[in-house]
Order: sequence, then C-alpha cells, then structure tokens
Amino acid sequence: MLDQDRIETLRNADVPPALHVIDGHRVAASDGAAEPVISPIDGKSFTTMAWGTAEDAEAAIAAARRAFDDGRWSDLPPARRKAVLLKWADLIEAEAEELAVLGVRNNGTEIGMALKAEPLSAVATIRYYAEAIDKLYGEIAPTAPDVLGLVHREPVGVVAAIVPWNFPLMIGAWKLAPALAAGNTVVLKPAETASLTLVRIAELALEAGMPAGVLNVVTGSGRVVGEAMGLSMDVDVLVFTGSGPVGRRLLEYSARSNLKRVYLELGGKSPNIVFADAPDLKEAVKTSANGIFRNAGQVCVAGSRLLVQRSIHDQFVEELAAYAQSMTVGDPLDPATSAGAVNSLSQLEQNLRFVEEARAGGRKVRIGGQRILEDTGGYYMAPTIVTGVEPGDRLAQNEVFGPVLAVIPFDTEEEAVAIANGTEFGLAAAVWTADLSRAHRMVRKIKAGVVHVNTYGGADLTVPLGGHKQSGNGHDKSLHAFDKYLDLKTAWIKL
Repeated sequence: MLDQDRIETLRNADVPPALHVIDGHRVAASDGAAEPVISPIDGKSFTTMAWGTAEDAEAAIAAARRAFDDGRWSDLPPARRKAVLLKWADLIEAEAEELAVLGVRNNGTEIGMALKAEPLSAVATIRYYAEAIDKLYGEIAPTAPDVLGLVHREPVGVVAAIVPWNFPLMIGAWKLAPALAAGNTVVLKPAETASLTLVRIAELALEAGMPAGVLNVVTGSGRVVGEAMGLSMDVDVLVFTGSGPVGRRLLEYSARSNLKRVYLELGGKSPNIVFADAPDLKEAVKTSANGIFRNAGQVCVAGSRLLVQRSIHDQFVEELAAYAQSMTVGDPLDPATSAGAVNSLSQLEQNLRFVEEARAGGRKVRIGGQRILEDTGGYYMAPTIVTGVEPGDRLAQNEVFGPVLAVIPFDTEEEAVAIANGTEFGLAAAVWTADLSRAHRMVRKIKAGVVHVNTYGGADLTVPLGGHKQSGNGHDKSLHAFDKYLDLKTAWIKL
C-alpha cells in the first residue's frame, strides 16, 4: 500500500496531455481536437486527451496492418516476443504506484483496490501470457500411414480492442497480452472516461522494444473511433467489454464490413444466492457487501441481485445493511476509503434513476439511495439496498453498474434457480451452502460463465471468464483466451 505522503505527491502531479500512440509515435488528433479529462474525485479537469477522428482510427489500423504483414512481430520467434513482453511487464511494475494513482484520478476506484487490480494485475497477466506462448504446440493428426496431417496455430492478424472504464488496465491486459503474445498487432480504444493509464502503458511497450505499429492506441468517442474500427476491412478480430447495445452495434458493423469475428463481454445481473445453511453467514454478509459496493458497484461480475432464503432473510438483510453502513465512501485516494467515486456524473444520475423508479414502484430503499459528498464536486453515491424486489422488476433485470443491490427472497432450491436464470444475462453467480450436493447441483443448473461457491470473486488467471446468454461470447483469462487470437490451419501432406 502507498503511504499518504506518496499518494498526495502523485495526486498533485501534473499530467501531460494524453495523445494517441500510432505507429510508434505520440500524435495529436488529426483535427487537433482535445477534450478535458474530468476526475470523478472532485469533478475538475486535470489534463486533456486527444479526441480521435475516424481518420485517426484508420491510420492506426493501417499501421497495425503494415506491422503484421511485414512480420516485424508475427515472424519473431515466440521466445523473442516473450522477452519483449516480460520487459514490458517489468516497466509497468516499476511504475505501478504512478499508474495506480493516475488511474484513480481518472476513474475513481479506491486506491486500496486499484493498485492490486490495475497495474499489478496487468503485470501478472502480461507475464502469464508471455510465459505461455512458447509452450503452445501444434498437432499431428491420427491419419493413415501415407498421409501427414498437421494442425498449425497462427496469429489472426489485426485485433481491435475496445475496453471499459471500470478496470481499464486489468481488462485491457486480458485482451492485449494474449493477442500480442500470439503475434497479432493491436489497435486499442480505451473508454472516454478512463484512457490515461492505457496510453501510458502503450508508451512503455515502445520502451520495452515492441516494434512500431504493433500496439496502437486511439482515444476518443466510441461513436467515431469505435465505429471506424468496427467497420474497417482491415480488422480481423474485434474484442469488446461493455454494454449490450454497443455490442449489438459492433456485430452490425461486422456484418456491414468484412465479417470480422467479434467477441463480446456484455456485463451481467449476477445472482448471489444465500441458503440458510451457509457455512458462515457473517462471512457471507461481508463478502456480499464487498461484492456489490466495492468500486462503487462498477464491476462486471458484481453480485447485484441478492437472493436470500426466506427463513434468514430479515436477519441477513439487517446485518448486511449494518456492514454496508460501516463502509467508508469517499476520496478514493484516501487509504481508509472502502468505496470510491462513481465514474461520471451521467453514470451517477443513471444509478439514482434506478433507485427512484424502484421506490415509486413500492419497493423499500433499506439504506442509501442518494448522492453524497456533493460539496466535494465529486460523484459519490451511498451504498444502496432495495428490498421487496420482485424478480421481474427492472432493478432485478437490468444492469445498474452502481452501488445498488436488489434483494429478493426465495424458499426452495428450485425457486432460487428459476430466479437466478430469469434474466437475459449469464456472466457470474454465487451460491452459499454447506451442502456439497446442493452446491454441485446449483453449479450445473445456473446459467453463468462462473459460479462461485461460498465466496464471491477472486478467480485468478488459471480459469476463463466469459458470458452465457446475452452476457456475451468468447473468454478472457486462462489459456482459453488464445482461442480468439489464433487461427487453425491444416496441412494435409501426401507422403
């Protein structure tokens, strides 16, 4: 953990304007446009960022295409690529404190979470895929003796990556590391409200020896830069983490252009299911609160629906409310803060609308439901628990992406499964029970990419993360992430 003096020094450090990184150079937007970067900590601007044009995106894609086609990266032996990636990880690690504070100033995550979940997570991810790439083998098919069948794995080409604002370095690394390790070139578009750290690590990639054009970053609007990437005939694969409506638009862009493969992680409405026989109800209370209120609820896998067995419902909610009210919401650069700021004013206002709609529908706002610390100028919301929620309510069906928990009682295991599966999403879930047989039944029956048992979150790089149903397709993390970035090619040889 950073000490407070170091945090204050970095909090007040000047931040140079963020520029694109295209073909190995830091460049302004082609039309000179730049936008202020507003900190959710205090609502004030602390630097600017290049506001990209379609021409900027096309220039970055052209640079990536040249870099891929001439083999400056894809033709390097895997061990050479590994060496560059490991050097890159070392440089990020050396700058981890600066990156953590810069990221907090940009997106509001509490520093206690940010250091581990952002730069240090990115470092671990890059090292994981760097070490893996020279250990992936092709295959020899079991053919007749007069034929040799070989299966080669080859990089797909140019990858476009669009990442969100909640954990830009962590999620960015989940996409960049396997794509680059496999030999592809990349054009990255960070979120409009959280671009600074990704621009910086692209600069560090050049310092590590990554050839020009291999990793390019274009900042700006999704409707301009993202659209240009989606419609490009030179992008072979597009990966995206974000909202469902944007994901659908990217699929349309693929259909209108070159049918590029599109892999989507589109969020969730994850059920956190607590049975009366949970082995440790106090641990379930604490973990459930952190699973929705840390990072102001801005977590793709957040346990935003709490399903509690009716016999313990009232007691559990009381203890949960007490724990949530003990959490410190405030300045995310204060190490004592439990939950930081909402990323933007528009996101905060959306969160509040969900609560007001639930209240108008007769649901009880047990705690929270309001903006707090408005005098700071920042965007803060009290942890909010809404009870009496019906499974079909909008609050139980739609992703809020804020510190708002919908509580739903249930009686039987079958009812819990029906409620858990009763949304269009299927990203994550959790089950709290001491009954091993029940735990296995629930894991099989719940439609989600990851099901936690007697915990929430914490799954590491050894296992995949991907969505079922409208939470998306494809997987980040684990060796399965390579599937998005490698093509299979068969060689059929007559002997």
